[in-house]
Amino acid sequence: MTLLNDPRARRRRLGVAAAAAGLLAALLTAGPAVATPDPGDTPATSKDVSKSARAEVREAIQNDEIPGQDEAVHSDNIEHLANIPKDALSGFNSDLAFQGRYAFAGNYDGFRILDIKNPKKPKTVAQVLCPGSQNDISVSGNLLFLSTDSSRSDSSCNSTTQPATEKSSWEGMKVFDISDKRNPKYVAAVETACGSHTHTLVPERRNVYIYVSSYSPNAAYPDCQPPHDGISVIKVPRKAPERAALVGFPVLFPGEGPDGGGNPGGPTNPGVSKTTGCHDITVLPSEDLAAGACMGDGILFSIKDPEHPKVIDRVQDNVNFAFWHSATFNQRANKVVFTDELGGGGAATCNAEIGPNRGADGIYDIVGRGDHRELVFRSYFKIPRHQADTENCVAHNGSLIPVKGKDIMVQAWYQGGVSVWEFTDSSRPREIAYFERGPLSTDTMKTGGSWSAYYYNGYIYSNDIAKGFDVLKLSDRRTDPAKRVRLRELNTQTQPDYFD
Repeated sequence: MTLLNDPRARRRRLGVAAAAAGLLAALLTAGPAVATPDPGDTPATSKDVSKSARAEVREAIQNDEIPGQDEAVHSDNIEHLANIPKDALSGFNSDLAFQGRYAFAGNYDGFRILDIKNPKKPKTVAQVLCPGSQNDISVSGNLLFLSTDSSRSDSSCNSTTQPATEKSSWEGMKVFDISDKRNPKYVAAVETACGSHTHTLVPERRNVYIYVSSYSPNAAYPDCQPPHDGISVIKVPRKAPERAALVGFPVLFPGEGPDGGGNPGGPTNPGVSKTTGCHDITVLPSEDLAAGACMGDGILFSIKDPEHPKVIDRVQDNVNFAFWHSATFNQRANKVVFTDELGGGGAATCNAEIGPNRGADGIYDIVGRGDHRELVFRSYFKIPRHQADTENCVAHNGSLIPVKGKDIMVQAWYQGGVSVWEFTDSSRPREIAYFERGPLSTDTMKTGGSWSAYYYNGYIYSNDIAKGFDVLKLSDRRTDPAKRVRLRELNTQTQPDYFD
C-alpha cells in the first residue's frame, strides 16, 4: 500500500523513550562497529526495549504515524514489483552485485544468484552454502569474490567458527568461477590480516586488484596485530585465478605509536571510533580516484598505481560522525557522500533523540586539482521519517542513479527502508522517493531491513536482511532519464563512468 500521511508528522514523535532506556548514552559512548556474529553458528538475538518504548511504538502504529508490523509502504512514485524470500540460506542477507541478467546476493551463510531478466519475476539460479560473515560480494567477468570476516577453522566452505586467538584460524578473500551460473566453483582463497569485512575491485584487462578493508586488531590475535593502519591488496590473474595472492599492505595512516596515525577516538574524541583500518572503499577508475570510509576518518586517494594508492586528503567529523562506513562519488567526481553507521547497524538511531545530523550522510565537495584536492563539508542528509525504537536504522549502502546534470542516489537504511534522494545542491539535499516496511517487532529490537539498495538497468534492487530480495520500480520525471543507461556489470564500490 501507499502511505498517504505526511512523513513530516513522523518527526514530532518516536524516540523520546530511547533516552530514558539508556540507548542514547550507549550510542554516544559506543566503540567501533563490529561484524555481527556468523548467524550460521550463533543465533541472532533480540534486544528488549522499555515498556514505555513499546507503548510508544504501538501508539504510533494506531495513529498511522508509522507502518504496521511488517506492512510495506512507499511514496507514490515507487512500485514494489517483487519479493523473493530467503530460501536455503537462512543467515543475514548482505551486499549485492550485478552482471548482465543476473543479481548476486551475499548472505552470511553463502551467496545466491538470481535471474532478473524479468524484474517482476526474479528466479533463483543457484545457492552456495559457504558460511563466513559478511560475505560481501562482487563480480568481474567469470570471477566472483567473497569476503570472510569471521574467524574460521579453515578456508573451505565447510569451515566452522574458531577463536581468532588461534594461529590456525582463517579469514580473508574467496574466489569463485561463475562461468556456469548454475554451478559456481570455488577456485582460490587468500588470507588477509584481520580478515575481509568488505572489499573493492580495481579491475584491469589481465588482472583484478582487490582492496581489502578490515579493522579492529588485537594483540591477542596472531593474524590481526596492531597497528593495522592500512588495507590489504590482492592481485588475481584473470586467466589463472588460482594464483591469487597478496601483493602488499599500503599504510594509509602513517604515524607514531601502536595504532598508527588515524583518529585516536575516545577519550580524545568521545563517541568516535578509533581508526584501526578501513570499513569500506569506493573507487572511481575513470578518474583514478578512491574514497575511503575508515572508522574515524574519511580519505580521498589516488589509485593511478593500484598497488600503491596515495592519500590526497583526509577529514574527520568529531562532532556528528561516530563510524565512517561507506562512500559514494557523484558522476563528475567533484563530490563524495560518506555515511555514518552510528550504533553499528544494530541500533535505533532514526528518532527524535538522535536528531538529523547523526547516523546520517555527510556531503563533501571535492575542491582543487590533482594531488591538491581537498574534501570540504557542505551538509548532512537523513531520511525525514522517524522510525520506531524497535527498528535498527542508520545510513547504509547505496548507489548513484545515473541522470546527467543531477546528483541523485538510492540508499538503504536498514529498517528505515529504501530512500531516493538528491544532492545536486550539496547544501540542500532532499528526499524524492521511499519504500519501507513497518517494524519486525513492536516489543523487541530485531535486526532487519534493507542492507543494500542499488539502481541497475532501470530498477532498484534491495537485499533485505530478514525479508529477502526486493525489486522496486521508480517512476519520476527527475530520474526517468536513467532508464536509458545500461550496464553490463555493476559493483557499486567500483563506480562506473555511466556516460562514457
